[in-house]
Amino acid sequence: AKAEIRDKVFTIAAPFKGRTPKPLATLAFRYSGIRWGNDGLALVSESWWRSRSIRTWMIQPGSRESEPVLLFDYSWEDRYNNPGSPLMTSTSSGTSVLLTAKDKKSIFLSGQGASPEGNRPFIDRLDLASKGTTRLWRSSAPYYERPVDLIDPEKLLMLTRRESKTEPANYFIRDLKKDTATQLTEFPHPAPQLIGIQKELIIYERKDGVQLSATLYLPAGYTTNDGPLPALMWAYPREFKSAAAASQVIGSPYQFVRISSSSPLLFLTQGYAILDGPAMPIVGEGDAQPNDTFIEQLVSSAEAAVEEVVRRGVADRDRIAISGHSYGAFMTANLLAHSDLFSAGVARSGAYNRTFTPFGFQNEERTFWQAPDVYFRMSPFMHAEKINEPILLIHGRADNNSGTFPIQSERYYHAIKGHGATARLVMLPHESHGYRARESVMHVLWEMTQWLDTYVKNAKPRQKTIGSR
Repeated sequence: AKAEIRDKVFTIAAPFKGRTPKPLATLAFRYSGIRWGNDGLALVSESWWRSRSIRTWMIQPGSRESEPVLLFDYSWEDRYNNPGSPLMTSTSSGTSVLLTAKDKKSIFLSGQGASPEGNRPFIDRLDLASKGTTRLWRSSAPYYERPVDLIDPEKLLMLTRRESKTEPANYFIRDLKKDTATQLTEFPHPAPQLIGIQKELIIYERKDGVQLSATLYLPAGYTTNDGPLPALMWAYPREFKSAAAASQVIGSPYQFVRISSSSPLLFLTQGYAILDGPAMPIVGEGDAQPNDTFIEQLVSSAEAAVEEVVRRGVADRDRIAISGHSYGAFMTANLLAHSDLFSAGVARSGAYNRTFTPFGFQNEERTFWQAPDVYFRMSPFMHAEKINEPILLIHGRADNNSGTFPIQSERYYHAIKGHGATARLVMLPHESHGYRARESVMHVLWEMTQWLDTYVKNAKPRQKTIGSR
C-alpha cells in the first residue's frame, strides 16, 4: 500500500515506567537500524525491498527539533557504489558508538571496495558538514588486505588482515601517515597440500550481454598442454533488479586459497578443475519479477560458464559436474532437468518442490496461490521425468531450515528413481542445514569423491545436444 510514512522511531527514558515515548525519526521506508554516536549524532537507516533502496540519515538525538540530513542513498545491489559502513568503538560500559575524530566533525567508513578488478577494501574519512569523503587507504595488488580496527584515528594507526594468493592471512599495523606496515603475526600455510594451486578471477558474458565472473582454480603444476580436466562447478543463484548490478564483479583475485569443510577445493587434489562461484544472476528489471524467467536465465548463465572453461581448454565438455548447497542444490536439480550441460550433479540440503514453501521462498514475494505457474515451473520435482544425468542428494536428517525440511530430498529422490534415473540419497543423522560433525563432513567428502570419480572423471563421451532442452 502507498504511504508517506512507513515507520517511526521513538525513545523512552529510564526507568521507563510512567514515561511517555518521544519521536526520534519518521521514515518513508522501513526502519533498518540505528548507529548511536552522541547527543549531536546518530545514523538512522531505512530500506525498501521492491526498489532495493537504502537510505541513511544523520539526526541529533539531543535536539529533536533539528531536521534530519540525508547522508547516503543507494541500491544495496550496487556494490561498486557502496559507501561502506561507519566504524564503531566500544565504550567503558561495553556498548558500541560511532568512532569520530577528536573534533567530532568527521567519522570513518570501511567497505569491501568492490570494483571491476575485484574487491579492494578501504578506509575513508567522512566530513559530517560537507558529506565529502577523503580516501585514507585502499588495498592494492598483489594483496587482499582489509581493515580490522582503526586503533588511533588521530595518528592514523590501523590494524589490518593481509593475504595474497600464496600467503595466508596475517595481521599488520599500518601507519597511514608514514605509509608503513609492521607485521604482527606469522601464521604458517594451513594446508601445504594446496601449495602451488592456480587461482584466477575470470570474466565472461552470457548471451543477453550480462557480464559474469567466477574464480577458476587449477591443480598445482597443471598447464593446458596437459589437456582438459574433469571439472566441478559450485554455484548459488542470486536475484537482481538491474542487469548492471548483476554484472558487477564479486570477490578478489588476491585472496588466499584456503579450504574448509564445505569447500569444493578439496577436489583440486583429486585432479579436477574447480569453477567456484560462477555468477548465476536472475534479473527482473522494472516491474518484471526475476523468477518469471528463472529457468531461462539460469541455463543461460550455466551455458556461458561451460563455454568459457571449454574455450580456455581447461575443462572437458563431457566431464563437467554442477553442485551446490541449499539454493545451490535447487539450482543443481533445475540445471540437470532443463539442460544437458553437465554429466552429473551433487545437490546438498536443497528444496525441490516449491509447493512445500507456498508463502514465498528465497526472494520470491508472491505466494503459491498468486503465482502457481511460477512455483510449478521452478520446482525440479515437477520435472523429475527430465532428469537423465546421475544426481547425488545429501541432506541432514535434522534440517530445521523452514525451506529445506528433509522431506524435500526424500520425495525428490523417490520421484527421480520412479522414472528410472540414476540417483543416490544420503541422509546424515543429527545434522541440520549445514554439516558439522567430523564423521558427517568426512562422509560427505567420500560420497562426493566416489560420485564424481564414477560419473565425471571416468565418464564416457556423451551423445547429447549442449544447451537447454
